[in-house]
Amino acid sequence: MPGKRHLRGTVLLIFMGLCAGAACGEPVQVQAARIASQSGKTRVALDLSQPAEHKLFTLSNPHRVVIDIKPGRITKQALPLPAGTGAVSRIRSANREDGSVRVVLDLKTPVKPRSFLLAGNGQQGDRLVIDLEPIGTASVAKKAADATPNGAVRQVPTAGREIVIAVDPGHGGKDPGARGPTGLREKDVVLRVSRELAGIINAAPGMRAYLTRNGDDFVHLRQRMERARTARADLFISLHADAFRDRRVRGATVYVLSSKGATDEAARRLAERENAADLIGGVRLDDKDQTLASVLLDLSQNASLSASIDAGDDILQEIRKITKVRKTKVQQAPFLVLKSPDVPSLLIETAFISNPSDEKNLGSQNYRERLARAIFAGVQAYFRSNPPAGSMMAQAQQSRKPGRVRHLIQRGDTLSGIADQYRVPVRRIRSVNNIDGDKIVVGKVLTIPVTQDI
Repeated sequence: MPGKRHLRGTVLLIFMGLCAGAACGEPVQVQAARIASQSGKTRVALDLSQPAEHKLFTLSNPHRVVIDIKPGRITKQALPLPAGTGAVSRIRSANREDGSVRVVLDLKTPVKPRSFLLAGNGQQGDRLVIDLEPIGTASVAKKAADATPNGAVRQVPTAGREIVIAVDPGHGGKDPGARGPTGLREKDVVLRVSRELAGIINAAPGMRAYLTRNGDDFVHLRQRMERARTARADLFISLHADAFRDRRVRGATVYVLSSKGATDEAARRLAERENAADLIGGVRLDDKDQTLASVLLDLSQNASLSASIDAGDDILQEIRKITKVRKTKVQQAPFLVLKSPDVPSLLIETAFISNPSDEKNLGSQNYRERLARAIFAGVQAYFRSNPPAGSMMAQAQQSRKPGRVRHLIQRGDTLSGIADQYRVPVRRIRSVNNIDGDKIVVGKVLTIPVTQDI
């Protein structure tokens, strides 16, 4: 993957709007904070006076999770805040001038946060819960070690980072997009497909989805692209539903950025580089001269465009298995949302919502799930062939390369039995250990090839 950034401040925006008190302007009171840790996971619970709209994001150097509740205030009865435990070294809070309350979780290690609201049940009031799941901890290695055959000592690499897929539901808010013959709105259906796709991605080991919008919100096109860059996405997928005056036209299309669009974006970023400390593939442009900045930007964009085409090809091959495609090859167009200089980006027109058959499909939960799974299959195929450096997928592939497993020979062991246990040819074990014949000695250690590569 071109220009990958290694440790980054992943931004996760979660908006939960409820028009009970907070959404209607009355400040939410944070009345208490509680924290607990078990089995490597940490949970923080904030007791609230009423349901709350909140924003959650992570920062690095140092690692921390930030929760903003607006309008909100932390009450005196909530203080002092509890001592840190688990992944949290300290909890801090402040009532801010903009009418919000900010709660900061200082972290010992990077985490993957998830937040949700629990409604009051008569015994407890409303609560905002933040679950912190460790990333790349020793527990991953321990589970892998536990799964090895008896007597084996396998060298398990430390888990790497997750591959981040930015999923962008097109339109939203005041922009409904296209409408189908029965009134199905583009903004609604692409949000449903996006949520379905995000759920599938999040369920896959080593991958995480980032939604540019998770509600009926209007987000400017350039802001969508920049949100994906801020989240350090490895791939950006914008989902839409096409429309045409001829209702007979149907089918899906996959687009990447055109060369003309890339050139225009490069010119714009070069013109602005002295006014903003822009990072392209992790490299600052504002302190580079015009020629060097131009070369760096060109290299990054060319690599990103090439990766976009490869990913688009893999996705298109999967989509065509479940639905009609309008174009059998990835198309190129100067869509603004695709102009990220360092994040491979695709725009998928999932169907023609103006076509009655396509609209019927898009209105079906079963079809939307099949479509999401097809897109995911293409994404997965691409990253299996092109795992980003430092990712869990790259490290998993590395661990499958020829390596060493040590086996302590025990009473009753035979060379053929050991070979069957590890599914490795006897002659390969002989070769690696310089053994002639089948004689082995109890207490000695054999080196076992990890793969059957012969």
